[in-house]
Amino acid sequence: MESMGEVLRSMNNPALRLRSRDLEHELLNHPLVLRLRSEHPELEESRLRLHLSRLYQYVEEARNCANCPGLERCPNDFQGHYSKLTVESVGGFPDLYERKTACELQVAKDNQERIRRRIRSFYVDERVLNEGYDEIEIMGKDPRRAPAVGRLFQYIKNTKESGLSERGLYLYGSFGTGKTFLMCYLLHELAIAGFSGVIVYMPDFVEELKAIMTDGQKLKETVDTMKNCDLLIFDDIGAENLNPWARDHVLGPILNYRMNRKPTFYTSNYPLEGLEKHLSFTSKDGEEVYKGQRLMNRISPYVDVVQLVGENQRGGPS
Repeated sequence: MESMGEVLRSMNNPALRLRSRDLEHELLNHPLVLRLRSEHPELEESRLRLHLSRLYQYVEEARNCANCPGLERCPNDFQGHYSKLTVESVGGFPDLYERKTACELQVAKDNQERIRRRIRSFYVDERVLNEGYDEIEIMGKDPRRAPAVGRLFQYIKNTKESGLSERGLYLYGSFGTGKTFLMCYLLHELAIAGFSGVIVYMPDFVEELKAIMTDGQKLKETVDTMKNCDLLIFDDIGAENLNPWARDHVLGPILNYRMNRKPTFYTSNYPLEGLEKHLSFTSKDGEEVYKGQRLMNRISPYVDVVQLVGENQRGGPS
């Protein structure tokens, strides 16, 4: 079918005026238009003739969608949308109205975008958050991981059914067993359910704190984000080069605020006992057992401990 604009621009040519009448007849008898007319017999043909350009776009975009080349190459005027025609009565007279409607591909993309917006990461590789997840592969990749993966799946199921718990998970195990990947999966699944989440890679976060400690506004925004999100994950805790200020004036207040409110999650190479030793020692003040225990009192009562056993998926030594 020719462009309606091309036809209208050449109406002074008798032969083309005849062609325009043929196009009009073709359009009014197109199966989609005939179905519209059968569904709305109250709509007079004269009104349809007044809206030939809408009918043309409706038919053309339906044809484009039937031969969809993919969202990125969508040829419709409004990418990822098609024209939807409705008949509405205004002042007692039925008339034809057009609305742009998102296609299934656009709806799926928008949903993924909403999910991504619910998740923030600090110093975690975005590829881990954005890659697809296959539950069968997660469970079957290494059979030794099955008990830990089952606990994670159960936590996700319980949260979807009953809402946020005050308790999180403490996932520990050797290098490369997939701790970060599993926590990103948890964030992704619960973001689909509407929960917001933050994941923080602890070694880089503690280093970055040195740079922003003099920027009060940025520090407050960062801390408030971690305090108030639904799900907070401290990834690779125990691997950071801890200093007293980061431990006592940043990490401590965040955990103090969240306990009895919202769940906090951890991945670590250390069991809880080993983490307490790590938190008791700082590069500046050496060993401070009391301060390590104080912080652990804000961690251990509020987590279920899950050991992840399995092969090093990175291919290096465990």
